[in-house]
Amino acid sequence: MATQTGRGSPHLRLRIGFLLIAMVLSLFGARLLQLQGFDPYSYAAAARKSSLVDVVLPATRGDILDRNGEPLATSVDGLMVVANPQATRKVAPQLAKLLANKLDIDYADTLEALRGKDHDGVAAEDSQFEYVARRVPAALATEAVTAAEDLGYKGLSTQRDPARDYPGGTLAANLIGFVGIDESLGGIERSFDKTLAGKDGKATYVVSGGRKLPLSPSSTVAPVDGQDITLTIDRGLQYYAYRALAQAVTSSGASSGAVIVLDAKTDETLALVDYPTFDANDPAASKKKDRGSRALSDVYEPGSVQKVLTLSALMDADKAITPRTKLVVPNELDRQDRPIHDWFVHPTDKMRWTLAGVVAQSSNIGTVLAADRFESGQLRDYLAKFGLGEKTGVGLSGESPGILPSGTAWTDQVEDRVDFGQSVSVNALQEAVAINTVANGGVKVTPSLIKGSATNDAGETVGTDEATSTRVIGQKAATQMMKMMERVVDPATGTAPKAQVAGYRVAGKTGTAQRVNAKCKCYDGSVTVSFAGFAPADDPRFTVYVVIQDPKTNRGGGSNAGPVFSRVMAYALRHFGVESTGTEASHLPVEWGPGALTY
Repeated sequence: MATQTGRGSPHLRLRIGFLLIAMVLSLFGARLLQLQGFDPYSYAAAARKSSLVDVVLPATRGDILDRNGEPLATSVDGLMVVANPQATRKVAPQLAKLLANKLDIDYADTLEALRGKDHDGVAAEDSQFEYVARRVPAALATEAVTAAEDLGYKGLSTQRDPARDYPGGTLAANLIGFVGIDESLGGIERSFDKTLAGKDGKATYVVSGGRKLPLSPSSTVAPVDGQDITLTIDRGLQYYAYRALAQAVTSSGASSGAVIVLDAKTDETLALVDYPTFDANDPAASKKKDRGSRALSDVYEPGSVQKVLTLSALMDADKAITPRTKLVVPNELDRQDRPIHDWFVHPTDKMRWTLAGVVAQSSNIGTVLAADRFESGQLRDYLAKFGLGEKTGVGLSGESPGILPSGTAWTDQVEDRVDFGQSVSVNALQEAVAINTVANGGVKVTPSLIKGSATNDAGETVGTDEATSTRVIGQKAATQMMKMMERVVDPATGTAPKAQVAGYRVAGKTGTAQRVNAKCKCYDGSVTVSFAGFAPADDPRFTVYVVIQDPKTNRGGGSNAGPVFSRVMAYALRHFGVESTGTEASHLPVEWGPGALTY
């Protein structure tokens, strides 16, 4: 007879199983009845403890590179600091103070985030996800969150959020700009923000208790990283020019200065330097006025550098005028509203200068006498072709077009002063491009800061691929002006021997102009000093323009800006391996008549 096993009969086991299932279902049903029928409010409150959140998936911002691929601005590992207000609300004041100090962020905004915000239909008291700080260097974000946890504060966490780093600190900061927590300010960072920024992605999921629910519904839109932008700037030349300019500005007690270096053939901007500047990694440490590029935004009267444009245009317009044209120049020239003087008292009341001598000695009176031969409106037309009165087209926001009088504002009296660089205003890049037109044989090329092409946020596509050229003056007039400018740096004939570059022919021109005081709208005795030139003079490779504002000492263009030009030009020629042409400099006569100089 078979014996029954200890496992029991199959029918008994089935009955027991069904009974257990029925009991469990009864419990679920009772709970459901409680939630839906007797306690719906506590159920809704529990549901609110879980919420759907949208989380930014940050795009990596494109790099800004110099012409050789060296980084000027780049993205590094960073984190966003986020809070769960359910855990931070009660300690928000204390925690906000800690985070504001650690992360250098606004206390009031931090306090609001820690308490929770009303948005997207979710009440502040129900919020479980708030941004406290964006694009924080990883080490700093981690340190801040750890410090909070060590003090017993809960509810903070971090997520990936690339931060901006500027390897050179102050290097080209005025040109590059910077990226802050909520905005980019100035320069390339702002003007080309859409290109650099790319497009952030988004992840949507359910959080509960400040944490993502693993099996909850979710969706993801991947980020699109930003594009790199390569500049025409040469990092090494930019740094050297900055050092030379900083020394000149500080030693003469000046308020500011700028240096522009252009490729003479292509108008690529190889250096665009401002001083004072700021550290792009710590912009808040500097004055707001020092965070932009004065070389583009500030306008001023250029002074005698302008004579290069006036007289080269005159020789182009009137072929009878040459560097050997003879002029008799008095000590004072009475004109309609005021007399015109030179910067020095002449040895004799009637100096017999050639046109080359007028340039070499920087005579205002001689320039006005020569410019009287322009036809009505002719000079203004030339200056407009040189690019005065309009933006340069490099594509940066904040650039000023300068002021070139027109219509009824262009009177005979105004034209007299424009002849030698007063009553007309330029920015530094604008004037550099105009001088470079002479260096380039009379052809003006649209200047470039971008290698290749890029479209700025205003919709303008700019760069070396977009550059255009326009002939402003003929090759003959440009060559004649070059030879006259060589006499400026000649110790025997000119006002700027300190602008010479050993072993190279240099063509240049000094500038000293009265400055207009913005408050009184008048000349206040301060000056702008400058020097512009190119080398090698007979086969130009670079144009360098130096301008220094309001020096308290050393108030001459040749003595202050000239040495900066010499240092920067010498470096550029060595840096790019440009050899001397080995030819002899111009010996145009600067005087005429009995006893005239013959060298």
